[in-house]
Amino acid sequence: QVQLVESGGDSVQAGGSLRLSCGISGFTYTSYCMGWFRQAPGKEREAVAIINSHGRTNTADSVKGRFTISKDNVKNTLYLQMNSLKPEDTAMYYCAASIGGTMNMGWYAYDYWGQGTQVTVSS
Repeated sequence: QVQLVESGGDSVQAGGSLRLSCGISGFTYTSYCMGWFRQAPGKEREAVAIINSHGRTNTADSVKGRFTISKDNVKNTLYLQMNSLKPEDTAMYYCAASIGGTMNMGWYAYDYWGQGTQVTVSS
């Protein structure tokens, strides 16, 4: 059974940093794409950053230069380092995994989801 468990969300002031973690268990596919998505109240879920099994990454324009996705294959953990946070980054953040290495920024392409972790940035 695949489980994704996010942690690290918090309330911070603008300009601050957070590191989100996603513990992955039961996911045994060697070809995959994983990513971080976010959803603010009343808005659509959007991709923040993705990484595939070849280590290729893609980052949304809105967070480029501020957020970095990485994966520790030994610890089976996905990370999102978030710097220079802005109030518009406030959202529930989810990690997700899809089978196959195709890079896809659409949330509909992902097979497994975590429960989410809340990030709130105040001005």
